[in-house]
Amino acid sequence: MEINTTQRQWLTDFNLDHPLVIAGPCSAETEEQVVKIAQQLKDTDTSIMRAGIWKPRTRPGNFEGVGAIGLDWLKTAKAETGLKLATEVANKTHVEMSLKADIDVLWIGARSTVSPFIVQEIADALKGTDKTVLVKNPVNPDLALWLGAVERLYDAGIKNLGVIHRGFSTYEKTKYRNNPEWQIAIDLQSEYPDLPIILDPSHIAGRRDIIFDICQTGLDLNFDGIMVETHFDPDNAWSDAKQQITPKALDQMTVDLRMRKEFTEATAFQNKLQTLRTKIDVVDHQLIDLLGKRMKIADEIGDLKKKNNVAILQTKRWNSILDTMIAAGAENNLSKEFITKFLKAIHEESIGHQHKIISE
Repeated sequence: MEINTTQRQWLTDFNLDHPLVIAGPCSAETEEQVVKIAQQLKDTDTSIMRAGIWKPRTRPGNFEGVGAIGLDWLKTAKAETGLKLATEVANKTHVEMSLKADIDVLWIGARSTVSPFIVQEIADALKGTDKTVLVKNPVNPDLALWLGAVERLYDAGIKNLGVIHRGFSTYEKTKYRNNPEWQIAIDLQSEYPDLPIILDPSHIAGRRDIIFDICQTGLDLNFDGIMVETHFDPDNAWSDAKQQITPKALDQMTVDLRMRKEFTEATAFQNKLQTLRTKIDVVDHQLIDLLGKRMKIADEIGDLKKKNNVAILQTKRWNSILDTMIAAGAENNLSKEFITKFLKAIHEESIGHQHKIISE
């Protein structure tokens, strides 16, 4: 896929001096609710109003959206405020209805991105249009699957493309609803720097009190914009009440967020930065050397277990190491989540080494 600067045209057309802001309710509930939120967003930095019309829910019985009638409500909101509109599409029918309603931006949700069949159906339905299409990351942390969805749309002739980072599901309990896995977004930016990337802090957070910090992290990582769920009465929203904020809170948040320069040629800064990066390089090489030494010891343990017919995994030993290292990490200002991931990666590599030895 040859993503180039033309992908950014739809974003630059807004002619903004700040990151793009997409905001609006998780779900369109009533026409009054949609229009009222739009009127309140009009006086903020919001350029595009979002609202879910069709809501894919994990379990049946929950509110699954008002359906096509919500598109008419969005059109009313646009007529009264001038805000552009965005909604989620999950199949060909959704696309056709949204195009007929002249929705400006369509996004493909995380549950849809995981299915190449669904994405291809949507891509085929969008052929010949100039709509902006944003692709949320799949629910599982799979960069290839994410990019594959973008490629299907690109191959269908959709030129106004972008992606939305909304975090990834995990069976481990963390402070997030969906783990941000920032490195995956960084890898995507590195591979396709001209592909606009929007942050969805609402679905990462799952609760409103940490949305600001997530947004600041996204801006520090050079994200192109934010997509924040907003409602004039969040606590009584029909879906995802805990993660929505008021338009007033959004307005203040965009004032408080700090925009940082991606680069400066100031000599003093560059010299200091190079010194610190050199120090990191030295430490990184030391880490690799230490990990190599650790794996050599793991090889010796594997050989010993093989000779004595002992199983590779020693659960009590592993749990003890994990608890001890988490405590040690806390003393060095390292989060439990980081230490757990780091040690699990080392442990998996160690098991692989021992398995190879025992299997020989």
